[in-house]
Amino acid sequence: MFSAIARIFRTPDLRRKIGFTLGIVALFRLGSFIPAPFVDFGNVQACLAANQGTSGLYELVNLFSGGALLQLSVFALGIMPYITASIIVQLLRVVIPHFDTLYKEGASGQSTLTQYTRYLTIALGILQSTTLITVARSGALFGTSGSTECTQLITNDAWYAIMLMVITMTAGTGVIMWMGELITERGIGNGMSLLIFTSIAARFPNSLGAIGQQKGWDTLAIVLVIGILIVFAVVFVEQSQRRIPVQYAKRMVGRRTYGGNNTYIPIKVNMAGVIPVIFASSLLYLPALIAQFNQPAAGQEPQAWVVWVTNNLTGGDQPLYMAFYFLLIIGFTYFYVAITFNPEEVADNMKKYGGFIPGIRAGRPTAEYLDFVLTRVTLPGSLYLGLIALIPLVAFSVIGADQNFPFGGASILIIVGVGLETVKQIDSQLQQRHYEGLLR
Repeated sequence: MFSAIARIFRTPDLRRKIGFTLGIVALFRLGSFIPAPFVDFGNVQACLAANQGTSGLYELVNLFSGGALLQLSVFALGIMPYITASIIVQLLRVVIPHFDTLYKEGASGQSTLTQYTRYLTIALGILQSTTLITVARSGALFGTSGSTECTQLITNDAWYAIMLMVITMTAGTGVIMWMGELITERGIGNGMSLLIFTSIAARFPNSLGAIGQQKGWDTLAIVLVIGILIVFAVVFVEQSQRRIPVQYAKRMVGRRTYGGNNTYIPIKVNMAGVIPVIFASSLLYLPALIAQFNQPAAGQEPQAWVVWVTNNLTGGDQPLYMAFYFLLIIGFTYFYVAITFNPEEVADNMKKYGGFIPGIRAGRPTAEYLDFVLTRVTLPGSLYLGLIALIPLVAFSVIGADQNFPFGGASILIIVGVGLETVKQIDSQLQQRHYEGLLR
C-alpha cells in the first residue's frame, strides 16, 4: 500500500494532477469563509455559535456548501445550483424531444446540453441568492427571529447593496462551476463530485467534536462504531451489481472477423445514487414551508392543518415524517432509474450490433427481460437508500446526537461513492504507467 502511494508521487504527471486538484480544493475552501459584501461577520459567527444547525432544505444546502451557506460567504450557494440544474436538464430529456436528440448526438450534442446546464445554473444562482438574502434580512435563517444578532446579519438594506450581494453570490457559483470543470479537465477525478466531497468532509471534525463535547465521549465512540459499520455496508452495496451476460455474433467484413466476444451489462443495486434522497428531502420541506407562511397573527389560534403539519411533518424524530421520507425515497428511486436506464434503447443497441442475451430473443423480449431484472434489482436498492437516509433521524431520537450526527443520509453516500471513483481513477492511471495499480 505504502509503495503504491510512493509510486503516485514518483510519477510526474500523476503528481502534477493531484497537486493541481488539491490546490483548487484549497481555494474552494478558502472562498467558503470570505463573507459577502455588507454581511456582519461578527453577528453571523454569534448566530452560528448559538445555533448548531438548521433544519429543512437549508440543512441540505448547507451540507453541500460545506457550511458556507450559514456563513453568508461568497460561496454560500456552493455547488447546489449546478446539481439542481443538472437534474432538471436530465429530467427534461423525457419531456422535451430536442434534449433527448442532443443527448443521442454524442459529444457535440452533450456539450450543448452542458452549456444549457451552465445557463440554468446561473439563473438558479440568482434565484437562490435572492431567497437567501431575503431570509437573512428577515432574521429567519437560523430559525431564531427573537435573537438580536440574527436579525442584523446584513448591514445595508439599500437596493444597490442587495444587488451587489446577489451578483457576488451568483458569481461565486459560477467560479465553483469553473473550478469543478478545471479539476475534471486537468486534475484527477470528477471535479463537481470532488467539490461536494470536500464540502461534506470538511464538516466531519466539527460534527464529531460537538458530539463529544455535548453528549460525552462514550456517545462519540458509539457514533464512530456506527459510522464504520455504515461505511462498510455502503461500500458493499455500492459495489454490488447484477451482471447480465451478452454475446455478440461473429461477422465477416472483407477478410476480417468481427464480434464473437462475450461481455455483460452491469446493473447496479443502487443505480440512482443520492438523487432520491435529495428529492425526498426537498419535497418533505414544502409542507413545513407552506405552514410557515400561514402562521397566525399574535393572539389568534392557528388553523388545524397548520398544527397537524407542525406536529407531524417538521421534525426528523416524528414517526410520520420518517414513514413519508422512507416511502418517498423508494418512489423516487424507481422514478429516477426509469428515466436514466431505458431497457428498450439498450435492447435496440444490442440488436443493431448483433448482441443478444443467451436464451433471450433479440428485440422486444430482451427489453422485457431487462425491465424484469431492473425492477427487481431496484427494490433492494431503494430499501437500502431509505434505511441509510433514516440512520441520522434514528440517531436523533435514540442516541441523542442531534443534527451533528455525520454518518448517514446523503453525506455518507456521496463520500463513499466519490472516494471509490477517485481511487479507481488513480489506480487505472498507475496501471497505465507501472503495470501495477493502487488496488489489489
